[in-house]
Amino acid sequence: MSTGGTDGMSLRIAGILTYGISGLFKDVDDVRSHGRDERLGVKAFYEGREFLYRLVKTLAQ
Repeated sequence: MSTGGTDGMSLRIAGILTYGISGLFKDVDDVRSHGRDERLGVKAFYEGREFLYRLVKTLAQ
């Protein structure tokens, strides 16, 4: 679930560089936002999980 917002504005005002990234990849033609059938495919879920794991692992080195 995506919150649709971040604390980024407050951090930037304080002079802290802030970046946001979503690990959720989806078909751009499969628009389901704010609909009755909001969902993410199983394959996309696992791909996103792997992407975020690798990203955090790389950034933590």
